[in-house]
Amino acid sequence: MSTDSPAERPLLEVLREDFGLTGTKYGCGEGQCRACTVLIDGRPEPSCLTPVSRAAGASVTTIEGLASGGDLTQVQRAFLEADAAQCGYCTAGMIVEATALLRRNPRPSRSEIVDSMNPHLCRCCGYPNILRAVEMAARPDGDDA
Repeated sequence: MSTDSPAERPLLEVLREDFGLTGTKYGCGEGQCRACTVLIDGRPEPSCLTPVSRAAGASVTTIEGLASGGDLTQVQRAFLEADAAQCGYCTAGMIVEATALLRRNPRPSRSEIVDSMNPHLCRCCGYPNILRAVEMAARPDGDDA
């Protein structure tokens, strides 16, 4: 996909308004809540602070791009199974972040999960279920190691 947007325009606006990819949410607009997290060349980034020029020539993945052929990813399934969303507003950003973490480190420790998810704010305070979901996705066989 390409756009003729001004280079400084936030990537979040381009994704939502130009491409109709509304899974990426506008939260605070300051990169503090991370509801707008996308992957840029595999790295999680707050799209509200990222100018569209930063995405030029890069691979950008939103929540919509994670599932393949309608099949949810392991992380998405774990979030559903763990009931890791109340209102669901922050969930897409958290799933994108968890996906990046598990791609870097398929078997993270609890503290590594907490560190990775730390920038994300859940206004419903569903953190225990969110952490459990990431742990489930990291250990789909039920191994507690």
